[in-house]
Amino acid sequence: QVHLVESGGGLVQPGGSLRLSCVASVASGTLRINLMGWYRQTPGKQRELVASLNSGGIYNYADSAKGRFTISRDNAKNAVYLQMNSLKPEDTAVYVCNAEGQSYSSNRGFQRFNSWGQGTQVTVSS
Repeated sequence: QVHLVESGGGLVQPGGSLRLSCVASVASGTLRINLMGWYRQTPGKQRELVASLNSGGIYNYADSAKGRFTISRDNAKNAVYLQMNSLKPEDTAVYVCNAEGQSYSSNRGFQRFNSWGQGTQVTVSS
């Protein structure tokens, strides 16, 4: 089972910045992560994509994130980051990390995964 752990959320004033981090890990074996991304969710709304980055270097940003947020990856660390600048109150949400790919272990071979983190709260308020 692939685990994702997020960090970096918190309370920030409008116009401020935060950097979210997410690291993927597996108890045994190795990971080949194809796609990593950030979603966000607010009460009463569907989870929405904020940004994603695949192993081919293709970026995908929500319109609300373009020009303000930057997604990046450190493949050696199985990590994805989201730099969020010029934050607005409407960015307030739980931000959830997602990763898709394959894991390999000697006893299980190759297995596909699509894993989610627990989420980290981002609150933008004065």
